[in-house]
Amino acid sequence: MAAAREGLPEGRYGRSADQRADRNLKIVGAVLGVALAGVLVWFGVHYATKADVSAELIRSKPMSETTVQAVLEVRKDKDATGTCTLRALGGDGSEVGRMDVRLDRKEEHFTERVTMRTTQHAASTKLEGCTTD
Repeated sequence: MAAAREGLPEGRYGRSADQRADRNLKIVGAVLGVALAGVLVWFGVHYATKADVSAELIRSKPMSETTVQAVLEVRKDKDATGTCTLRALGGDGSEVGRMDVRLDRKEEHFTERVTMRTTQHAASTKLEGCTTD
């Protein structure tokens, strides 16, 4: 009868898993996991605490050679206040008017109609963006 072996022969099947490499991989994984958790927490806090004000330019039309009427659809938090900037552009693309529209109504969704003065006929109106106060 053959004698029972206690383990695999040394060197025949390669080394078993290197314990130092396993330890280093565990450390790298833990560091990356903590970093990912930190980024997720930062995004969550940033998303939850910001009071966003956004608007969309629905339409605009020249009322005369020196005025333009624009209609904005505004979405914001009920208690948030902000400012949206509108630009009137001439036929050659130059700026002929600029206006900051203050948004301090206590509503979440509303339409705001504004009349902007221009230096000459405005061919188009552009919403530059909105900021929260």
